[in-house]
Amino acid sequence: MNGSDGLPLSFWLAIWRALQRYHRYSVEGLEHLEGPDPALIVGYHGRPWAWDMCMLMVAIYDRFGYYPHGVVYRGIDKLPGLRWLADALGAVTQDGTEIAAAVARGEHVMTTPGGAHEGCRTFLQNYRVDWGERVGYVRLAVKYGLRIVPVAADGADGTYIGLTEPEAIARLIGLPRDWSWVPWVGVGPFGLFPFSPPFPVRMRQLIGEPIDPAADGAVRVEDRDTLLRVHRRVTAAVQRLLDEARRGHA
Repeated sequence: MNGSDGLPLSFWLAIWRALQRYHRYSVEGLEHLEGPDPALIVGYHGRPWAWDMCMLMVAIYDRFGYYPHGVVYRGIDKLPGLRWLADALGAVTQDGTEIAAAVARGEHVMTTPGGAHEGCRTFLQNYRVDWGERVGYVRLAVKYGLRIVPVAADGADGTYIGLTEPEAIARLIGLPRDWSWVPWVGVGPFGLFPFSPPFPVRMRQLIGEPIDPAADGAVRVEDRDTLLRVHRRVTAAVQRLLDEARRGHA
């Protein structure tokens, strides 16, 4: 089940539809997700949650009739309440039978390779793609023969003002790597995150042209150098979309 029915999804959809209105959300390029073949949708991770990506999942549900499968933070596996919600929504924390089944049904999969590292930074690093050399998402696309569709949005980093570099603090106090985002401090219109709502910034999201990992020749999942070349193409595409979206609101 991918969470396309039931109370949890209905509640979740209602929340994000309300946030679509709050953030005056718009999306351009949904036609790039048309067609019978599934895609791996990869996006920039805004502050501190991937707000626009969650709104895109609602847009996909409304257009294509199913809720796409999000690859989410692996720490959720250790939190029973959140794990239950993730299961109800069809979210996964790693590759497995759920993704294989979704691809077989022709359903899109979505991920934010930058994760909490990208989402929990200071305001000095806004709108800069920072995925390092994380190529797991490329490996996933190659394994399942998926086109990679880049996504980015203006407004993604405007929801809160990031004040701290949590990973440095986490190392000092000995937090495990999976929880290194916890010392992040962000400020909203009425105080600190998560006690304040986000700033009501407008979000304009752009969906780019699909990228074929094998466009320049065959790619093997164990060939890291080739995966890195694809990775650089994708990160450059996401950065271009970020810059274009922001120019549109200048």
